[in-house]
Amino acid sequence: MSSVEAPTTVESFRTEIRSWLRANLTGEFAALRGRGGPGREHEAFAERLAWERHMAAAGWTCVGWPEEYGGRGATLEQQVAFHEEYALAGAPARVNHIGEQLLGPTLIAFGTDEQRARFLPEIAAVRELWCQGYSEPDAGSDLANVRTRAAWDGERGGWVVDGQKIWTSLAQESQWCFVVARTEPGSVRHRGLSYLLVPLDQPGVDIRPITQLTGTSEFNEVFFDGAWAPHVVGAPGDGWRIAMATLGFERGVSTLGQQVGFRRELEALMDLARRNGAADDPLLRDRLARAWIGLETIRCNALRMLDGVAAGAPGPEASIGKIFWATWHRELGELAMDVCGAGGLLAAGEPYDLDDWQRLFLFSRADTLYAGSNEIQRTIIAERVLGLPKEAKA
Repeated sequence: MSSVEAPTTVESFRTEIRSWLRANLTGEFAALRGRGGPGREHEAFAERLAWERHMAAAGWTCVGWPEEYGGRGATLEQQVAFHEEYALAGAPARVNHIGEQLLGPTLIAFGTDEQRARFLPEIAAVRELWCQGYSEPDAGSDLANVRTRAAWDGERGGWVVDGQKIWTSLAQESQWCFVVARTEPGSVRHRGLSYLLVPLDQPGVDIRPITQLTGTSEFNEVFFDGAWAPHVVGAPGDGWRIAMATLGFERGVSTLGQQVGFRRELEALMDLARRNGAADDPLLRDRLARAWIGLETIRCNALRMLDGVAAGAPGPEASIGKIFWATWHRELGELAMDVCGAGGLLAAGEPYDLDDWQRLFLFSRADTLYAGSNEIQRTIIAERVLGLPKEAKA
């Protein structure tokens, strides 16, 4: 638990984190400004891990968790201020996001006292990193098609897991994975799934990095062959409900920090357009203006979504926001290439040395796919908001 109580006002909280970041993003950590992030998770990973443990020692991880679980008990508004100030300071991309923002809140809401005592302190101190075992080759955004299976082993007191997960972010750096697996033989779709916690450093787990368009490997394939899962979160068979709650936590207050990063990218692109003359092209100038308008819309969507977060879970605004920001960011990558001109087609060096704009263009192609594809988000809106007939299932 942090020894510093959360300030009573949002502005004092904002001032505190801003002052701490200014005083601590110095010395050995100064070079980490702007490092990491989508398509760049390989950058200075060990150093960013050390930075985050430094944050933990000062009580600046898990700020939104209740104090009894090692957080600061920050209000929703204070959490927004934290993520905005962190992004404005240019602090490095977080290495513990999945544990802190996804699994931690899930365990607080649905875990047992034993599970909270075992895992939450390790997450808050950044001693154990987590990855998410949802997607499979035939069950990407359609998570209900999961085929990874698990059977109860009474002698060992846990589950034996067999199957494959894919697009598992940072599995190669993680110690644990929360896995959605089918634990009821013969069950289909949403029924018979369980939410298991699987240690990765054991026989029966094979992690294979996937080389992406950027030449980096944030994503991985993970194969389970008789792997042991000692914990199930919630009741066996209730995994779908728990998994959906985790996705709700994923689209929380940290999205406001994401918008700060987007704004920094757009401002840098506008500056480049002025310097290289691309802004003199009326069509490119119009696209830059539309990108600015779109960014303001993204922020509006994010703030509107927080009403759902405050009520306990994001509503349809989360799906609307995801479609909009993902499409906007992908189009920003395309616009960046047009602003760069022909020079944007050339790598800076061998064997595959990309600049920031090239990396943005290539990695942002995935924005409309990961964390729920645009097609799935539109289906959610159509069926659950507009009341249209449900999509036929094969």
